[in-house]
Formats: sequence, C-alpha cells, structure tokens
Amino acid sequence: MKRQRGRRGAGSGSELDHLIPPEITGDAFSEAIEEVAATVGVREVIEIGSSAGDGSTESWVRGALRNPVRPRLHCVEVSVERYGALAERWREQSFVCCYNVSSVPLEQFPSAEDVTRFYREVPSRLREYELEVVLGWRQQDIDYLLEHDLSTAGIREIKEQCQIDVFDAALIDGSEFTGRAELDEVYGARFLLLDDTQTFKNWDNLRRLEADPTYRLIRGDPAIRNGFAVFERVDPKP
Repeated sequence: MKRQRGRRGAGSGSELDHLIPPEITGDAFSEAIEEVAATVGVREVIEIGSSAGDGSTESWVRGALRNPVRPRLHCVEVSVERYGALAERWREQSFVCCYNVSSVPLEQFPSAEDVTRFYREVPSRLREYELEVVLGWRQQDIDYLLEHDLSTAGIREIKEQCQIDVFDAALIDGSEFTGRAELDEVYGARFLLLDDTQTFKNWDNLRRLEADPTYRLIRGDPAIRNGFAVFERVDPKP
C-alpha cells in the first residue's frame, strides 16, 4: 500500500514526499511481472505507481531485456521526489519512459462516502487501519495533486502522445483510491496485473476480471503482502 514506511522529504509533510523501500521484489509477483515483460508480442507496457523504480520497475526491465523485441515501459509516478529517483535510476535505459503525472484526474477519485461504505461493508485488509487514517490518506492524495497541479488524465495523455490504442500489459499499483478508474483506462490490455487485491485499490477490479470471460487468472496469491493477481486476455469462444 506504500504507506507504512517512509523517509520525510525536504519541505513537505506529505507521505508522498517520502522515498520508500521497494515492495514488489523477490516474490511470486515480481517473477510474474518479469515473465509478462519477456512474453513475445508485449511491446507497450504501463506501470501505474512506479515509486522510486527499485521494485516492480526492476522486474519489468529484467523481463524486457529478455524480450526479442524490447518493449517500451511507461512508468507513472505522481510523487515529485519518487519520480526524480525513478528517472535517475533508469536514465540509461532508453526504453524506460518516466512520467510525473497523475494516472487519472481528481474527478475520478471516489468520494469519502464511497470509501467509508467500502470500509464498513467489506471485510478487507483496509480494516487493519482506523477509518480516520484511511480517509486521511485519501485527502492527502487529493491535497498533493492540488498543491502540485498534477490533476491530469495521465494514462490518456500517454496513450495519445505515444499513439497507443491499447497497452499490451498494465500494472495497477498507484494510489489506494484510483484503481477502479485506472482499470477503465487500460481495459483490453492482453495482461492486467493487480497489486493490493485485498484492499480498496483492486478489490473490485479483481472481481470484475474474474467475472469477465474474456480474461483468465494465470497467477495470483491473496496471502502475499495485500494480495496480487495476473490476468491474461483470451479470445472469446464463438
């Protein structure tokens, strides 16, 4: 969830100005990411929530370097401090494109009422934290976008800028509160990868994909951190 561990950045009290240790590393999800990146036919990848680039980004890069046709990796990170570390970490790999943007605009954030309803009705791991804390995270994300003028439709802008109709693979691991809107923007990708399937971020997304006959679950584990899942698009049966 990218919340618990942080180092305070200069001049700001926001958790988004903290550099944090990598989370998706040395586990089954990082292995799955690498395999997807190495898959023949995967050419355009978007990673939503790259942080400083030492976790899932590293797995994408390892897999891309094994791919006969090097995929282009689009890394989205809204935190200014983390984006700086991300861009510096991968500046020598020309196929890694870094963007300091919000994946979706503020209008697509869920309301406080929506988050409260989920918290009270769904027995997710979000309940490991007090509701006041969770709502504080949401407000902090909103305040950060306003303060830094980052309320953009980042995914759409990347698609337009790079002339991408549909990504071949997409990882949803950004804000706790934007997963649903992000899935709408990348739906149709051959591979859809979800982190934090046991919290608000991807709880509904997991169930949406499980119910869609055009996708099949190829790997997942609800017990690793806050759960992950990897889906692959399949051709609909006639």
